[in-house]
Amino acid sequence: MAEIIQKDGTWAFDADALRLTPGRDKNVSLLRKTLGELVVPLGALAGISFEQGKRSGRLRLRLRDGADPLLQATGGRLTEPHDPYQLTVESDRYGVAEYFVDEVRNALLLDEVPADPVPGYLLPGPSVPLSVSAGDGTAGFDGEHVRLEWNWKTEDAKAAAGARSLDVTEITGVEWQPAAGLENGHLRFTVRGAPSKAPPKYDPNAVELWGFKKDPLMALVAAAVQARLPHPSGAAVADVRPELPELPAQRSAPPAEDDHDALLRRLRELGELHRTGVLTDEEFTLAKQAVLKRM
Repeated sequence: MAEIIQKDGTWAFDADALRLTPGRDKNVSLLRKTLGELVVPLGALAGISFEQGKRSGRLRLRLRDGADPLLQATGGRLTEPHDPYQLTVESDRYGVAEYFVDEVRNALLLDEVPADPVPGYLLPGPSVPLSVSAGDGTAGFDGEHVRLEWNWKTEDAKAAAGARSLDVTEITGVEWQPAAGLENGHLRFTVRGAPSKAPPKYDPNAVELWGFKKDPLMALVAAAVQARLPHPSGAAVADVRPELPELPAQRSAPPAEDDHDALLRRLRELGELHRTGVLTDEEFTLAKQAVLKRM
């Protein structure tokens, strides 16, 4: 097991999954504290990196596309303080961070985890019920219905329609956009049969955000709803599979030559990782033996 404990949080790795726990320091963002501990299966990872700085460094996880509903809903727009897949590392723990990276990378290599997109979510998304008040309204989600309620700052035209209740089966899309500069952000739901091109300020299916402290929490509502919508790649995967039929003989006995070539490529990759110092002598020997056994 590898573990790194910092004021910003604790990351622990046990070969099957990473456990990401936010720290209690005052500088840890409200979004990360509210989201709580995340358990990320090894199969959801596409990579890990560590960047050193003069005063502090940063660990970064890269997840496979489509693995996490939070990343799907926010579209990569979570800034560093709010991103649960980043950890600030103090300079006296750089060695621990590098060891942590090596352990995760070795596990990804030995388990042959691919970096390509996944056809279904591998993380469950934020727990429900969930309710957030920010901007011009309150968005709540109980797992089946989204409820939007307005406050005194809501535009009269939008508030006049009253509170909204949206069944999750009616929702076809969700979008979270943070405020940036002079442009306001929003949380918007696309509803089947009732598309809206109105700005969030006037859209009864959107909450407008102005860049205040609780705005990022709306991303949790977006992610909780996203987790219960059909996976974006589901239809594409279903369309592709019928076009790629396999004969029984192909499923039971892949061409030996192709297998052999793939294993040779794996040996060359391991050799390169060993030469560049990513793998230690012991790790390289174990990994090489595993490949040779398959040959």
